[in-house]
This record gives sequence, C-alpha cells and structure tokens, in this order.
Amino acid sequence: METMRAAYLTGHGGNEVVCVGPRPRPVRAPGEVLVRMRAATLNRVDLYMRDSGAGITHRLPQIMGIDGAGTVEEADADEPLLQVGQRVLLHPGISCGRCEFCARGEGVLCGTVSYLGEHRDGTLAQYVSLPARNVFPMPEGFSFEEAAALGVNHLTAWRMLFSKARLQPWETVLIFGIGGGVSLAALQLAKWAGAHAIVTSRDDAKLERALAMGADQAINGAREDVAKAVLKLTGGRGVDVVIENVGAAVWGSAMRAVVRGGRIVTCGATSGDQPPADLRRIFIRQLNILGSTLGDLHEMNALLRACAGGAIRPVIDSSWTLDELPAALDRLEAGAQFGKVAVRLE
Repeated sequence: METMRAAYLTGHGGNEVVCVGPRPRPVRAPGEVLVRMRAATLNRVDLYMRDSGAGITHRLPQIMGIDGAGTVEEADADEPLLQVGQRVLLHPGISCGRCEFCARGEGVLCGTVSYLGEHRDGTLAQYVSLPARNVFPMPEGFSFEEAAALGVNHLTAWRMLFSKARLQPWETVLIFGIGGGVSLAALQLAKWAGAHAIVTSRDDAKLERALAMGADQAINGAREDVAKAVLKLTGGRGVDVVIENVGAAVWGSAMRAVVRGGRIVTCGATSGDQPPADLRRIFIRQLNILGSTLGDLHEMNALLRACAGGAIRPVIDSSWTLDELPAALDRLEAGAQFGKVAVRLE
C-alpha cells in the first residue's frame, strides 16, 4: 500500500491528538480525480474537529482539512475538463447527485452530503481523491494558498450575500467580526457588488485594515454599542443585511441593527448557539432570519467567474508548513489572524 504524509486526528481534546505522519494514499475510483495537494487553509471546523467532533460522523484516525488547492495527478481518460498537471481547487461537499435537493441544484442540502475533513479524509495531505464535479480550475494568477481559501470562506460568503440575502448595489450590509475569513470575504464581495459596508471588530488594527480594503465605516464593539452606532450611521434606519457568524455574543446587536423587513444571514455560532429568539421583534419588524452553510457547485462557478477579473483576492494572514500545524491552529484559535491561515503541502 502506498502512503503519503498527512495531518490526522487520533482522538479529540487539543493539539496532542494532532499527528503528522504517513497515511494510506487514496486510490482513485472511476469518475474521480486524484489531486496532488499544494496548499490548504484552516477553518473554525478544524478546531471543532480537533477539540470535539461531536455530532459529526467520522472515523479515527481522520485526516484534517476542508479546503485546498493543488494539481491534477490522475483523471479518467475521457475527462473533458481537467488534465493532468492542471492547477485546481476543491469544493469540499460531496453530495449524492440523485436526491430531490441535488436534482434541483441544491447539493448543499443533500441528506447524505459528506465534507472533506469532517466526514471523510480531508485536504491536509499530499493527495485527495474526489468526484470530478468537485474539482475546479484555479483562477489565473492565484497562488495555491489564495485558491484554497475560495473553497470555504468565499463560497460561504457568496451564498450568504447573493443566494440568501440577494444583496443589491444600493443596500447597506453590516459585517460582524472583520478579520475572520468569512467576514473578510463578505466585505470583498459586498464592495465588488457595489454595496455599502459597515464592519465591526474589537481590534482597532483590524478595523483600520478593513477600511483600507474598502469598508465604508467601522465600529469597535469593545467601546461602542454596535446597534446604536449602526443606527447613528444610517440616520436611524438600520442596515438592509447583516452577515453574522459569531452567534450569541452579537445576536442582540444584529436584531436591533437591521431595518424593518431586513435580512440577517448566519453561518456560525462560535460564541454560542442559543441566543434569545426575540420573537416579538422578528414578527413585528418582519425580519428575515436566514441560515446558510457553504455553497453549491453552481455558486462556486459564479464565484470563480467573479474572481477571474482580479478584483476579488483572498487575504492570506500567514503560511505554515504541515509540521507547524499545531502552531497554525493556535493562531486561528486565538483570533489574532486577519485573513486566512494557510498550510503549505509541498
């Protein structure tokens, strides 16, 4: 059996369960593409898998990593779109392709969808094999680290803004927690779409960098009441759209900052998943609360078309080797990053 180097979990409970060493190299099945990985980036779920993994069906040892980019190593002889040596990035959600949700182009809702790095071996390895439909050509001029970052954060932000919130160029969007991957991607995409963007953070340096990237206003949540600040900035009206992945710590502010009939889109709950519902505010102000996770294959295609012009480019905070993975995870956990924490797989 051929082997490869990979980062894998032997259990749950912190960095002591994260190992780097040999694992069986995947054997490509018909219809799949074997990708030689060159880079991956870290996501909050990597910390969750390391620390708990509760509620996610998986087997140990489990190779970590959700997103990634590399080069095609093997493909079917009649594969029409991908060639050996081609630079590619991965869509991490493998759906059945046959259920009612897949049939209508909503594979992200598939009841049997499995995610790299969660339900099956992931991208922090020298090789990954997955269906050809989940492999996409990289945008021209992107590094492997930048391309890897598109597969989760930018795809998630794309679905939140355009498929769920249906953001319009004349609208205002409030983005919590700028500096994190999804939030930065949402800022880039909102400005690309022509919208007005207000960002929040508890770190002045992150707010300054976000303003330099094009944010229209910035609010320091450590010193200001975010909802009151938003209402002041919008003349008492509130924002049209809230993009939120923090959860309980900011939920009250999100509810009070949005205009009547506005939309709150959430994709995470890092600070807790049981905030007060405030149902009276929801129905009296006719708010739309929208949940969102990742994005579909057609949304990935749309994102990559948008990236082709060069106006959208992921921010890479830092780049680490596979052997430095525990330190990279610590940086993500500390919340010190501005952009994506990348891992090189050369």
